[in-house]
Formats: sequence, structure tokens, C-alpha cells
Amino acid sequence: MRRLPLEGVRVVEFAHMVMGPSCGLVLADLGAEVIKVEPLEGDNTRRLLGAGAGFFPIFNRNKQSFAVDLKREAGRTLVHRLIDTADVLTENFRPGALDKLGLGYDALSARNPRLVYCTLKGFLSGPYEHRPALDEVVQMMGGLAYMTGLPERPLRVGSSVNDIMGGMFGAIGILAALRERETTGRGTLVRSALFENTVFLVAQHMAQLAITGEEPPPMAVKKPAWGIYDIFETADDRLFIGVVTDTQWDVFCRAFGEPELAADPRLRTNTQRVAERAWLIPRLAALFRPYRRVDLEQKLEAIGLPYAPIARPRDLFDDPHLNAGAGMIETHDPRGYTFKVPGLPLELNGERLAQRSPPPAVGDGSRALLAGLGYDDAAIAALVRDGVVVLRA
Repeated sequence: MRRLPLEGVRVVEFAHMVMGPSCGLVLADLGAEVIKVEPLEGDNTRRLLGAGAGFFPIFNRNKQSFAVDLKREAGRTLVHRLIDTADVLTENFRPGALDKLGLGYDALSARNPRLVYCTLKGFLSGPYEHRPALDEVVQMMGGLAYMTGLPERPLRVGSSVNDIMGGMFGAIGILAALRERETTGRGTLVRSALFENTVFLVAQHMAQLAITGEEPPPMAVKKPAWGIYDIFETADDRLFIGVVTDTQWDVFCRAFGEPELAADPRLRTNTQRVAERAWLIPRLAALFRPYRRVDLEQKLEAIGLPYAPIARPRDLFDDPHLNAGAGMIETHDPRGYTFKVPGLPLELNGERLAQRSPPPAVGDGSRALLAGLGYDDAAIAALVRDGVVVLRA
């Protein structure tokens, strides 16, 4: 197996839910040794049900679990010794939580000047920085929910998009800080935040307003940029179809036997087709409706036009493209479930990044980590007996 880019980098992760663990996932999949510090009973994310049931198994592969009682001085001593060996620390707890335990940036960088400390929060520096935040909170206040829903009813995006993207920006900042450390010899404080991440996603709409003077409406009722960019009914299903260039329009008209549309002077350019959508879209809807979806897909595939079935998450488990090569990873949840999950959406030299270990059980890794810190079997047994650490049963 090829050497991974971040092999030899040790990351200590104080993280739960999605934003912090997704940052650690990126680093872990790229080869870093990521040590997830958890309470003795394990991260609460492990026990989530409903919409949160997938959080832990998706964002915690390729990590070790170090289950330790941080309320005990002995537990904090263990963690300090671990951090002394680390290159990176990540955390996404409420502002000030780790500072109270002596695990804030100032204290730890004094102990380990080479430490890159990444804090993933709701807000960057400013008037809001001490507020708690959730993905839905920042989607509402950052304009993303407005752009996703209807004008009278904002709607959050159907994924933890800000948590995940905030974790990605944290990982990018960490990589930049590690590169800088090669020159300076010192680590730095990296901050990533949900609110600013949301506003970055909405920036294109802000720029549109500044340039055109028109406030962009939500995507559900927006004036489209392309003449044909819609979901159409077929004889048995639905299909999204896009015709976004003048060349594609010519190809489309020839393939579907529509010389009248091709010759219509009102439809020669995309700008003109946008202006004629009121009658053009119903005209095309009637053209597509007799086709079975699979036949229409084959026809569009053959002429190279963009199209997409309207998939649900359940459909993706069997997607032939995702299952080609190593795109889907079989993983084992500590609760006993086995299922496939998508890998990190990257290729390095044509290879996908693999799962080296499934999401860890509570304490899976504690014994080896303690031994690496110089604790012998008797000392480890005493720590377990005193309730300072938990080892995997």
C-alpha cells in the first residue's frame, strides 16, 4: 500500500457530533494518527438515534479511542502527556470548555510550542463569538435557509452541510499550519466556524445583488440562468435534464428530431431560451413524457447531455459508479451494524483513500497509547482500577 501523505502526524481530537469529527476524518483518511479523547462512557454522539444515528460511524473511522476521566487530575495528567507528543489538537466544544481543564491554546502551546491547535466553533472573532451555534442556527442567520426554501418558509439544507464543510476548512487550516511550521518551527492557532462558512456558501448570491441590484430570490423560485434546467416527468418516473449551452441546444434538437425548435429565431441563444421558458418548458415536457426514464437516460447519455435521476439516499448503496473500485467502504459500527459508507471524495494517483480501521469502540486504543507514554502493565491496571481510563473489553 502506498504511503499516505499524513503518516507520522499525531492528532489529538476532542470532538463530538459532526464538525470536529469530520475534520479529524479528513486527517485520518489522509494517514494521520487520530486519537479521539472521550469520556469513560464514550462520546454522546455514539448513542444518537433518528437523524443523528449515522453521525458516529460516518465521521470516526481510522481513529483510536482514548477513554479518560478529565474531571480527575490523574486523567488530565495522562492527556497532557499525550498532547506533549502530538502535532495537532482539534476541538469543537463550547467556548472556554477546554480552557477550564487547562487544555486551552495558551496553556498547551506553552507546553508544546510545535502544537497546531484547531478550534471549530460557531463563529470566528467578533460580537457573536461566544454564542452557541448549530448547523440549522447558522443556516437561518446566514441566508442559506432562505435561499433553499420558499420566500415565506426558509428551509435548512437536507444535510449537515455547514458542519461538514466547517470541518473541511479546519483541516485545510491545519495543513497550512503544518506547512508553516516547517519554516517557523512553531505551531499556531487555527479557527474554523459555522457562521462564516455559511456566509461563504451564500457569497455568490451577495455578489449577484451587488452586481445586478436585484435581490436574488430563493432557488425554488429563482429566475434560472439556463433555458432548460429542470425536472421533467417521464412515462414512469422523473428526470432532471440540463441544456446549458448553444452547442448543446443544437445537439439536443437534432437528436430529438426537432428542426422547428432548432430553426426558431426566438431560441438561438441561451439568453433567448431563458426568456421563452413560459412556453418552451411545457413544450419539452410533452416531448419527454412518453419516454421511459431508462430510455431517455440512454438517449441523453449517447449525445452527452447532462441528466440525473432523482435519487434518494437509499438508492446510493447500489449506485454502480459509487461501487466501482473503492468508492464505497464496508464499515462496522461499534453497536454491531455492518454497512457500506462513501469514502472521502478524493483520489491520489488514481487511488481512493481506504478504511484502515472501523470506528472504534470506547477505549479501543487506550492500552497501546498508555504503553507508548511509558506506562507498564501494572500502572495501566491501576488506572483502570481507579476509574481513570477505560480499556476496550
